[in-house]
Amino acid sequence: MNYILYDGSRRVNLLPLTYTKPVADIRIGILTIREKWEKWLNTTTTTITEDYLEDKFPMVEMEENVMINASFLPTESLVEIIENLQQNQVIVQEEEIIAFFSKDTQNEIDFETYEKIDFTENIIQLKHNWDIFTNNGEALEDDFKLLTKGRKSAPIPKTVHCINKDHIFLEEGVAIEIGVLNASKGSIYIGKNAEIQEGSMIRGPFAMGEHSVVKMGTKVYGPTTMGPKCKIGGEVNNAILSGYCSKGHEGYLGNAVVGEWCNIGADTNNSNLKNNYAEVKMWEYDKERFVKTGLQFCGLIMGDHSKCGINTMFNTGTVIGISANIYGSNFPRNFIPSFSWGGAAGFKTYNIDKAIETAELVIKRKNEYFTEKDQAILDHVFEITKKYRN
Repeated sequence: MNYILYDGSRRVNLLPLTYTKPVADIRIGILTIREKWEKWLNTTTTTITEDYLEDKFPMVEMEENVMINASFLPTESLVEIIENLQQNQVIVQEEEIIAFFSKDTQNEIDFETYEKIDFTENIIQLKHNWDIFTNNGEALEDDFKLLTKGRKSAPIPKTVHCINKDHIFLEEGVAIEIGVLNASKGSIYIGKNAEIQEGSMIRGPFAMGEHSVVKMGTKVYGPTTMGPKCKIGGEVNNAILSGYCSKGHEGYLGNAVVGEWCNIGADTNNSNLKNNYAEVKMWEYDKERFVKTGLQFCGLIMGDHSKCGINTMFNTGTVIGISANIYGSNFPRNFIPSFSWGGAAGFKTYNIDKAIETAELVIKRKNEYFTEKDQAILDHVFEITKKYRN
């Protein structure tokens, strides 16, 4: 069977993270949503997404296909039903489609003619971008079981103080000599060739991607995730660093999602709790206004390629778009549009040529490649986000 992950109606609520990638490539837990589905289904997937993303994330259609709403995370029981889907069947939960069977000859699908399979078990669905950090602990534990089942951890040096060692898993090549790994509150997964430097204290749930680095004396509270080639220092609490990004110095990051290729300057802090302890509001692109999150603790959402200078202060519930560059004293506003340059004193447009030049340098520094497809995506996002900068 051919499996295709599609963005669905929730994509716009997951902006700015989905400006540069399909919903399927959001990281939550240890893996991206795509990686989860591919491991559960034991096959590769392709994507239905926005037109401007199709060159980088193409769709492959065959005679028979199962379309899966990528905002839903897989579970064992859901995967079993999906693997047995037949023609004219659709899986739904509370009237929202999870997956359906289609043939390449179908130009339009009338779900009124489909047999509906109600999926009533609890399942994680990303409906808003703050759902990523609020569901990260559960997703991380599910991924931990999936990745470590039937496997044995690499040896942990005796100089490392471990609590609940059975829930700590190290892949090959991990460098760690002195520190604390406390898995009493959740599992700890350390990816291949990652490094945890001396004096770091990590409390699970925690996941660390390949070639990532936790710097000396770092304090981590779970549930926290580092994607591949990330670097953290200071204090981190319930945050997702999606991949290839750095928060390498002192400062606090909490209840946050940081996109790929981001850099957080030294002594930068984000607030995650209002002084009056009130419910946090956050910018949502669907409604183009600030909406209630239902959360008391809610920090920062930062889109891919964005950066901030030293001593930057972010207010509670701040949303930053793609390729923004923030600096200066005092708190900048709570919604910073893509390709903005400035801070509390005001913003101007970040020239697209300069932004692309910086992106190329940052990606090269991580020994990765910036392609023409990547440039075309940034060019398009620059155009479609102009209205927010005016």
